[in-house]
Amino acid sequence: MPRTRTSTTATYTPATATAPPAEATHAGDVQQGARGARTRLVQEWLNLHGVGVSIDGGFGAATAAGVRAFQQRAGLPRTGAVDRATFDALVAPMLRTLRPIAPPAGATLGAMVVAYAKQHLAEHPREIGGQNMGPWVRMYMDGNQGKAWPWCAGFATFVLRQAARTLGVKPPVVRTFSCDVLAGSAQGAQCLVGASVPGPRDVTPGSLFLVKRTHGDWDHVGIVSAVERDVFHTIEGNTNDSGDREGYEVCARVRNYEKKDFVRIE
Repeated sequence: MPRTRTSTTATYTPATATAPPAEATHAGDVQQGARGARTRLVQEWLNLHGVGVSIDGGFGAATAAGVRAFQQRAGLPRTGAVDRATFDALVAPMLRTLRPIAPPAGATLGAMVVAYAKQHLAEHPREIGGQNMGPWVRMYMDGNQGKAWPWCAGFATFVLRQAARTLGVKPPVVRTFSCDVLAGSAQGAQCLVGASVPGPRDVTPGSLFLVKRTHGDWDHVGIVSAVERDVFHTIEGNTNDSGDREGYEVCARVRNYEKKDFVRIE
């Protein structure tokens, strides 16, 4: 998997909610005859909802028909134009992932990471329009997308940031798009558990796992959701049902401890 070594450290502000990204923000109505980024966004969301239209940025008759089909399914007036109500219905899955979760008494950062990861998993975020493309990728990657932007670390640190803001604590590692930078940040924070020692006693739910390719080189990261003696359960982005490191969705998997390092989060 190609990896960018770009690192973005989020400015820390305690909060209980994540502001909607551009991909879920209504910026005006869109209708037949329109062209540009807003039309392309509508086309992406239509496809994510199973309404197959071309993602070409041109709002023609086919896109209008797709909008009417979606509006009928959503119980909205079949106008063929994307007003605020239609747009909000299109982006509702993303908005649900951003809802704050009330932490129970004594909730740990790791427990909240798992809770938010499950909230994302329930909406089945996935790519659309090409490799590492689409609204979900751009949200996790702060607007970046494309072949040079694998998004596993973007997903994992996005969820970690949500959990930390909910509890009003500082994340133990940086917000980054790079597995290598994430591992380096964990080493500096003394929360990296090396591949030679991990097991159920060393890994807690909410920790991050790193797939180790060679010494000092990691090529995939995800969230540990549960731990067993010989395996651990995950929620991870930029993967698929085969466990590929350059996949297309957020999904749940089961992995073994071999060739894994862990960013311990408690």
